[in-house]
Amino acid sequence: MQVLIADDESIIRMGLKAMLREMGHEVITAVNGREALRMARQHQPDLAILDIKMPYTDGLQAAKTISRTRPIPILLLTAFSEDDLIEKATDLPIHGYLIKPIKPEELSAAIAVARKRFAESQQLAARTTKLETTLEERKLIERAKGKLMETGLTEAAAYRALQTYARQNQQTIAQVARALLKK
Repeated sequence: MQVLIADDESIIRMGLKAMLREMGHEVITAVNGREALRMARQHQPDLAILDIKMPYTDGLQAAKTISRTRPIPILLLTAFSEDDLIEKATDLPIHGYLIKPIKPEELSAAIAVARKRFAESQQLAARTTKLETTLEERKLIERAKGKLMETGLTEAAAYRALQTYARQNQQTIAQVARALLKK
Protein backbone atom coordinates (compact mmCIF):
# COMPACT_ATOMS: atom_id res chain seq x y z
CA MET A 1 0.00 0.00 0.00
CA GLN A 2 1.24 3.52 -0.72
CA VAL A 3 0.98 5.74 2.37
CA LEU A 4 1.27 9.53 2.53
CA ILE A 5 2.74 10.90 5.77
CA ALA A 6 2.47 14.62 6.47
CA ASP A 7 4.16 15.96 9.59
CA ASP A 8 6.27 19.06 10.11
CA GLU A 9 8.50 17.22 12.62
CA SER A 10 11.24 15.34 10.75
CA ILE A 11 11.84 12.84 13.57
CA ILE A 12 8.16 11.82 13.55
CA ARG A 13 8.16 11.54 9.74
CA MET A 14 11.27 9.38 9.75
CA GLY A 15 9.93 7.17 12.55
CA LEU A 16 6.59 6.63 10.83
CA LYS A 17 8.32 6.03 7.51
CA ALA A 18 10.53 3.35 9.07
CA MET A 19 7.56 1.64 10.76
CA LEU A 20 5.48 1.67 7.59
CA ARG A 21 8.33 0.34 5.45
CA GLU A 22 8.88 -2.40 8.02
CA MET A 23 5.20 -3.31 7.50
CA GLY A 24 5.83 -3.52 3.75
CA HIS A 25 4.27 -0.22 2.66
CA GLU A 26 5.61 2.30 0.17
CA VAL A 27 5.88 5.74 1.81
CA ILE A 28 5.75 9.29 0.51
CA THR A 29 6.28 12.21 2.86
CA ALA A 30 5.30 15.86 3.11
CA VAL A 31 6.50 18.54 5.55
CA ASN A 32 3.26 20.56 5.67
CA GLY A 33 -0.39 20.44 4.69
CA ARG A 34 0.04 22.28 1.41
CA GLU A 35 2.70 19.81 0.29
CA ALA A 36 0.51 16.93 1.47
CA LEU A 37 -2.29 18.09 -0.82
CA ARG A 38 0.12 18.34 -3.75
CA MET A 39 1.57 14.90 -3.02
CA ALA A 40 -1.92 13.39 -2.67
CA ARG A 41 -2.88 14.73 -6.12
CA GLN A 42 0.40 13.67 -7.70
CA HIS A 43 0.85 10.19 -6.17
CA GLN A 44 -2.74 9.19 -5.32
CA PRO A 45 -1.84 7.26 -2.15
CA ASP A 46 -3.97 4.50 -0.66
CA LEU A 47 -3.93 6.00 2.86
CA ALA A 48 -2.88 9.28 4.48
CA ILE A 49 -1.51 9.96 7.95
CA LEU A 50 -1.74 13.68 8.64
CA ASP A 51 -0.47 15.65 11.61
CA ILE A 52 -3.15 18.06 12.79
CA LYS A 53 -0.91 21.02 13.54
CA MET A 54 1.20 21.84 10.47
CA PRO A 55 2.16 25.08 8.79
CA TYR A 56 0.32 26.54 5.75
CA THR A 57 -2.56 24.06 5.72
CA ASP A 58 -3.30 22.13 8.89
CA GLY A 59 -4.09 18.43 8.91
CA LEU A 60 -7.80 19.01 9.47
CA GLN A 61 -8.13 21.14 6.33
CA ALA A 62 -5.89 18.77 4.35
CA ALA A 63 -8.05 15.80 5.42
CA LYS A 64 -11.19 17.64 4.38
CA THR A 65 -9.75 18.52 0.97
CA ILE A 66 -8.33 15.05 0.30
CA SER A 67 -11.56 13.30 1.25
CA ARG A 68 -13.54 15.64 -1.00
CA THR A 69 -11.27 15.35 -4.06
CA ARG A 70 -10.20 11.70 -3.88
CA PRO A 71 -11.48 9.80 -0.86
CA ILE A 72 -8.98 7.53 0.89
CA PRO A 73 -8.66 6.28 4.47
CA ILE A 74 -7.21 9.08 6.63
CA LEU A 75 -5.62 8.88 10.05
CA LEU A 76 -5.02 12.08 12.00
CA LEU A 77 -1.92 12.33 14.11
CA THR A 78 -1.27 14.72 16.97
CA ALA A 79 0.79 15.27 20.06
CA PHE A 80 -2.26 16.84 21.67
CA SER A 81 -5.32 15.14 23.06
CA GLU A 82 -7.25 18.41 23.29
CA ASP A 83 -11.01 18.05 23.29
CA ASP A 84 -11.56 20.84 20.73
CA LEU A 85 -9.23 19.13 18.22
CA ILE A 86 -10.95 15.81 18.78
CA GLU A 87 -14.33 17.48 18.28
CA LYS A 88 -13.18 19.09 15.01
CA ALA A 89 -11.74 15.77 13.86
CA THR A 90 -15.02 13.93 14.49
CA ASP A 91 -16.77 16.26 12.05
CA LEU A 92 -14.44 15.12 9.27
CA PRO A 93 -14.53 11.93 7.19
CA ILE A 94 -11.47 10.48 8.92
CA HIS A 95 -10.95 6.90 9.98
CA GLY A 96 -8.72 7.16 13.02
CA TYR A 97 -6.99 9.46 15.47
CA LEU A 98 -3.51 8.68 16.81
CA ILE A 99 -1.69 10.43 19.64
CA LYS A 100 2.11 10.67 19.50
CA PRO A 101 4.31 8.82 20.25
CA ILE A 102 3.04 5.87 18.23
CA LYS A 103 4.04 2.25 18.64
CA PRO A 104 4.22 -0.01 15.57
CA GLU A 105 1.42 -2.27 16.81
CA GLU A 106 -0.86 0.75 17.38
CA LEU A 107 -0.11 2.02 13.88
CA SER A 108 -0.74 -1.38 12.33
CA ALA A 109 -4.07 -1.74 14.15
CA ALA A 110 -5.12 1.82 13.26
CA ILE A 111 -4.37 1.20 9.58
CA ALA A 112 -6.35 -2.05 9.56
CA VAL A 113 -9.35 -0.38 11.22
CA ALA A 114 -9.12 2.68 8.94
CA ARG A 115 -9.10 0.57 5.79
CA LYS A 116 -12.07 -1.47 6.99
CA ARG A 117 -14.09 1.60 8.05
CA PHE A 118 -13.26 3.34 4.78
CA ALA A 119 -14.44 0.35 2.72
CA GLU A 120 -17.66 0.22 4.74
CA SER A 121 -18.28 3.94 4.28
CA GLN A 122 -17.68 3.64 0.53
CA GLN A 123 -20.16 0.74 0.33
CA LEU A 124 -22.75 2.73 2.28
CA ALA A 125 -22.24 5.75 0.05
CA ALA A 126 -22.71 3.62 -3.07
CA ARG A 127 -25.82 2.00 -1.60
CA THR A 128 -27.24 5.40 -0.64
CA THR A 129 -26.62 6.72 -4.15
CA LYS A 130 -28.33 3.68 -5.66
CA LEU A 131 -31.35 4.05 -3.36
CA GLU A 132 -31.63 7.77 -4.13
CA THR A 133 -31.53 7.01 -7.86
CA THR A 134 -34.18 4.31 -7.49
CA LEU A 135 -36.41 6.68 -5.54
CA GLU A 136 -36.01 9.45 -8.12
CA GLU A 137 -36.83 7.00 -10.92
CA ARG A 138 -39.94 5.82 -9.11
CA LYS A 139 -41.12 9.41 -8.68
CA LEU A 140 -40.46 10.04 -12.36
CA ILE A 141 -42.43 6.95 -13.38
CA GLU A 142 -45.32 7.96 -11.12
CA ARG A 143 -45.44 11.42 -12.72
CA ALA A 144 -45.35 9.88 -16.21
CA LYS A 145 -48.18 7.49 -15.27
CA GLY A 146 -50.13 10.49 -14.02
CA LYS A 147 -49.63 12.27 -17.33
CA LEU A 148 -50.86 9.20 -19.24
CA MET A 149 -53.81 8.83 -16.87
CA GLU A 150 -54.89 12.37 -17.81
CA THR A 151 -55.61 10.94 -21.28
CA GLY A 152 -58.11 8.48 -19.77
CA LEU A 153 -55.92 5.45 -19.08
CA THR A 154 -56.15 3.59 -15.80
CA GLU A 155 -53.06 3.44 -13.60
CA ALA A 156 -52.39 -0.17 -14.61
CA ALA A 157 -52.84 0.62 -18.32
CA ALA A 158 -50.54 3.65 -18.04
CA TYR A 159 -47.82 1.52 -16.45
CA ARG A 160 -48.25 -1.19 -19.09
CA ALA A 161 -47.95 1.46 -21.81
CA LEU A 162 -44.66 2.67 -20.31
CA GLN A 163 -43.42 -0.94 -20.04
CA THR A 164 -44.40 -1.80 -23.61
CA TYR A 165 -42.78 1.32 -25.08
CA ALA A 166 -39.62 0.69 -23.03
CA ARG A 167 -39.40 -2.92 -24.20
CA GLN A 168 -40.01 -2.04 -27.87
CA ASN A 169 -37.35 0.68 -27.81
CA GLN A 170 -34.87 -1.16 -25.59
CA GLN A 171 -34.98 1.52 -22.90
CA THR A 172 -35.63 1.53 -19.19
CA ILE A 173 -39.03 2.60 -17.95
CA ALA A 174 -37.32 5.57 -16.29
CA GLN A 175 -35.87 6.69 -19.64
CA VAL A 176 -39.30 6.44 -21.25
CA ALA A 177 -40.86 8.35 -18.36
CA ARG A 178 -38.24 11.09 -18.58
CA ALA A 179 -38.81 11.48 -22.33
CA LEU A 180 -42.59 11.54 -21.89
CA LEU A 181 -42.37 14.25 -19.23
CA LYS A 182 -40.16 16.41 -21.46
CA LYS A 183 -42.94 16.57 -24.09
